[in-house]
Amino acid sequence: MNFPLEPLFANVALDFFLRGGPVMWPILLCLGAALVDLARRHRGARVLAVALGHHQEQVGIEGAADALLRLGDVGHQGQSQAAVMADADEVCGCNGVSKGVICKAIKEKGLFTLDEVRKHTKASASCGSCTGLVEQLIMFTAGGDYSATPKLKPICGCTSHGHQAIRDAIKDQHLLSLASVFKFMEWRTPNGCASCRPAVNYYLISTWPKEAQDDPQSRFINERSHANIQKDGTYSVIPRMWGGETTADELRRIADVVDKYKIPTVKVTGGQRIDLLGVKKEDLIHVWRDIGMPSGHAYAKALRTVKTCVGSEWCRMGTQDSTQMGKDLEKAMWRMYAPHKVKFAVSGCPRNCAEAGIKDVGIIGVESGWEMYIGGNGGIKTEVAEFFVKLKTAEEVMEYTGAFMQLYREEGWYLERTVHYLRRVGMDHVKKKILDDEAQRKALWARLQHALEGEPDPWFELSKAQVDTRQFQPIVTA
Repeated sequence: MNFPLEPLFANVALDFFLRGGPVMWPILLCLGAALVDLARRHRGARVLAVALGHHQEQVGIEGAADALLRLGDVGHQGQSQAAVMADADEVCGCNGVSKGVICKAIKEKGLFTLDEVRKHTKASASCGSCTGLVEQLIMFTAGGDYSATPKLKPICGCTSHGHQAIRDAIKDQHLLSLASVFKFMEWRTPNGCASCRPAVNYYLISTWPKEAQDDPQSRFINERSHANIQKDGTYSVIPRMWGGETTADELRRIADVVDKYKIPTVKVTGGQRIDLLGVKKEDLIHVWRDIGMPSGHAYAKALRTVKTCVGSEWCRMGTQDSTQMGKDLEKAMWRMYAPHKVKFAVSGCPRNCAEAGIKDVGIIGVESGWEMYIGGNGGIKTEVAEFFVKLKTAEEVMEYTGAFMQLYREEGWYLERTVHYLRRVGMDHVKKKILDDEAQRKALWARLQHALEGEPDPWFELSKAQVDTRQFQPIVTA
């Protein structure tokens, strides 16, 4: 789009002056003000495109704006415009990749897409916070050859189908196994890959609970081992503490386990739990048994933490019992797998000490009940949760939260956080299905309870949870 506003403004002004003289000046002033505002907007968009390193007609306003939207909050020194960065400035904080390295790779290797740059430089290949800056650099360096990532891209190289097409096929065709999905959708590789297998496996078990069989080999290492692998090959164990609350007995057991298995580090997490770091893989089963506490699912695409404040039980400011509400929510949904990790928080008053405003579901107690917020994210790009509904009773909080979680479980794409799900489908879509349709809301909540009924704890029901215990046996070498 090329819109020369300055000549247009000059021609209009001259014509009005010549035809009407001073009598036309009031009209001319109004017209001028409107045109100046339009020019400012247009120029701002053009400046944005130029700041990204290339002309508007080559880059496009839409691409430039998209690049800025894909910027995280941290990891790149607060930079938002790649064009003003020096070659030595760090773009990717995760992998230590500078602007100069990225531009050099683009020029020398003829890279035109984000995936190609990730493959050759590792920039944007980890947390993704710098993705927008990397895209800007590609626009700047590759110019007209720049190829933006398609809006509907395949789930992986094994197929041309995207996430939604796979979800729809599983539901419409009643597919119950990975093999049936691969066969029906004509996968290029017979057994899939590390990218598509976890996603398809999740879609199967979330669409057909109790029917589709979970495939442990289609899960990432953390979910196969039911603990977080660390960089030295040891593991991190986080037992569940309902609403962040614990007891003296639990603390004694944790202390005894730390001494018995010589666990080097004990740390309080940001989610009000205790993390045991440095556990040997062969000790995991014994650590779980001796701790005697449920799995915190800190390794899984599931409900992680439910952060609470002390609430009205103790706090002189509290209006509602936030700790009990947090415990109830956690106990109802702790075994819930989801497209991505899920975090809750419950604050007992609007002072919001539990930081409910940046959680997937945030509940805030007020004098007359509870306010529910959804779609918050305290991670790569901080997103403030949006107000969803005002509720009066604890039972309503459970029902509405469960309904939203089940809708997200059924419609969300694998590795898509709630904020990105909401951005894709729209808040109105969610409100229509939960707030405006009581029957559908109750049905969603019922389906979630059905799916979670009898779900095993992988720490203590090993065979039922299909945990392959062979992985915990040390390899003996001669």
